[in-house]
This record gives sequence, C-alpha cells and structure tokens, in this order.
Amino acid sequence: MANTQTTVPLFVANTVLTAAQQNISAGTGVPVFATTVTRDAAFGGSNKALAEGQLAYIEASNVVQYYDGAAWATVGPLSSGLVCVKAQTAFSVALTLNVDNVFTSSYSNYKILLSLTAGSGSITMRLRASSTDTTTNYKTRTIYGTSSTLFAADATGTDDFYLFDYDAQGGGAEISVIAPQQAQGTTISTVTFGSSGANGYIYNVAGYQNSSTQFDGFSLFAATTGITGTYAVYGYSKTV
Repeated sequence: MANTQTTVPLFVANTVLTAAQQNISAGTGVPVFATTVTRDAAFGGSNKALAEGQLAYIEASNVVQYYDGAAWATVGPLSSGLVCVKAQTAFSVALTLNVDNVFTSSYSNYKILLSLTAGSGSITMRLRASSTDTTTNYKTRTIYGTSSTLFAADATGTDDFYLFDYDAQGGGAEISVIAPQQAQGTTISTVTFGSSGANGYIYNVAGYQNSSTQFDGFSLFAATTGITGTYAVYGYSKTV
C-alpha cells in the first residue's frame, strides 16, 4: 500500500530531512502499518522509543490505535466490540494449520471463526508461543449430541484441546479464547457443528491450558485427512 511504513523515523541534529520522509508525514498524519507485527517492529530500540500517546493505523484491521503507556488500544471502529486482527484466510488439505502472531497485548480475549468444506477426522487445537506448540497441561470438557441423545466426555493432562469430529459433510467452529497473552492459564469455549458417519453432531467444548505462557498463536490438526476451509481471528475491544 502507498502509505504503509515499516519504520518510524527518529531525526537527529545535522542530518538531512528528505522529501520522501516529509511526504510520509504529510500523506498519513499518523504512521500506517500493514499489521500489528510491523507496527511493533517499527518502534523501540534506537529507532523510535514507544511512548504514551503514540498513534498508528493498522491496514489489516482498518483501525486507529493509541499507546496508553502499557499496551496498544483501539480508537475505532468499535460498533460490534470485535476488531478483525486476522482477515479471513483460506487453507487447503491441511493436516496441520499453524497460525502465528494473532494474539497480542492489544486485546485480552479473542474469537476464532472456522469453516470447513473438506477433510475428515477429529479436529484438535494447540496454543503456540514464538512459533512453537505447547503440548502439555490441557483439560477439555465436552458435551455433544445427535438426534435426541446427549453424550459427555472428560479429558485431563492431554497434549491438545479436542474440538469436534468431521467428515466433509459441512462443519465449523466458533472458538472463544480467554486471556491467551496474559501470564495465567488460558481458557477456551466452543460451539461447533461436525459429523461422524451419517450423523450430524453439535459440540459444546470448554477447555483450559493451565500454564502461565503468553501465547501468540494456535495450531489446528486433523487426525485423518487434510482439512480445507477458512478461518478468521477477532479481538474483543477493551473499550466501549
């Protein structure tokens, strides 16, 4: 994009101020970054110290943010309370889907929307930090049913969250992730539709990962064949 920046210039005495640098300031008013990742990379160190009151525009989510002295907060839009932090992204025939750098200190809680159109097997999820999956200390409680029959399942000390079973008859999940970036346990809750054989199943899942890791991403896994579909990630606004 024409206005996107990757650095925030720091001007020092007796250096040349170029027309290109002036044009960036005149054209945007505030720094424009492709994502929160490029925003964070542009601040700090000898380049530009991050200070309270700094503004930034994020192209990926179309929002203006300000730094409150401790974290980035969103100015707008806030009409729904949800801000897109990862636009809808397609994937195809994936046994493993790794999603990094979507959980930041800008938001405390997140929602993942997952839609599947092909594949099969149990769909599970792990939390990630610095591109590495955490494989211990998961707990999952599941209530699921088909027709008039309800079932319940309980799993502790596992290496992932179980979400639902799927065999290409249509399905998906709405996954809430609570406090992944905070130094405390992370909670998830899901409402999903999946299928197993000729049956359609509705799943309600609650899960907890009890380490104090500050997670920045997640992974999805298909147990049998690669899954095809889309996902998007949203942050819950901290303000009204």
